[in-house]
Amino acid sequence: MKMSCLSVSLFPAIMNGELTIKEYAAFCKSIGLDAFDIGLILLKNHTPKYIDQVKKDIADIGIPLVMVTTYPDFTHPDELQRDREFDFLVHDIALASAIGAKFLRVTAGQAHPQTNEEDGIKWAVSYLRKAAPLAEKYNIVLVYEDHSKPGAWEYMDFSNPPHIFLEIASQLKDTSIRINFDTANIIVAGENTTLEVLDKVYDQVSTIHVAETATLGKMDPVPIGTGLVPFSEIFQYLKSKNFDGWLCLEEWGNKGKEGVKDAVAFVKETWEKA
Repeated sequence: MKMSCLSVSLFPAIMNGELTIKEYAAFCKSIGLDAFDIGLILLKNHTPKYIDQVKKDIADIGIPLVMVTTYPDFTHPDELQRDREFDFLVHDIALASAIGAKFLRVTAGQAHPQTNEEDGIKWAVSYLRKAAPLAEKYNIVLVYEDHSKPGAWEYMDFSNPPHIFLEIASQLKDTSIRINFDTANIIVAGENTTLEVLDKVYDQVSTIHVAETATLGKMDPVPIGTGLVPFSEIFQYLKSKNFDGWLCLEEWGNKGKEGVKDAVAFVKETWEKA
């Protein structure tokens, strides 16, 4: 079992300069993780000098950067904005490649009130399929997620409802796009069907966002292992399938570094017992 961590709790510290990406990588290595993840919003720019320094820092620490996250909005009602979002994603694919990541987490888009279900699915699938060969060119694996809502968005993810997520996933099966399955977001959508949904897309899953929520029908981040997500059952299922992808902790307990340590310890122990 391979583990990495995207610590949303530490994003503010990284963004305001209290914690560097190099220091975050070193911290992840020190607590026994196999890799670390970041959001692309944490990178200051894409100038050659800056990117070279980030790559050198990561190499110096000796722990790989496995996944970076971004959130394209392909369900925007304005076609010109959807085209902008695609161009932003092309930039993000190139940036993920430049810093040596393997996976780039992508989204369908926001649940804009003006966007109906049929159009939203059609637009999301169309743009994601268009992005797939570009990602292949740069040796980046796009992983589409059953997402909920980042702080940068006004609305929830259009494909947070499981039936929409499953339809989009089905229409991406014949592409190189894989799935990053988030353990919390089916519950966030108001359903207790996490294992059922996971089973339907398992053959497409390369990465797991090990995430938590405390409330059915709401994104309510709490320390991993203290909410509603049935981790024992999920890990038992993954073990029964001989899952050999990545467990990427999406840690959002807002307890600082100690919270990250506790999350890693919980996941390791729960995985071993499963």
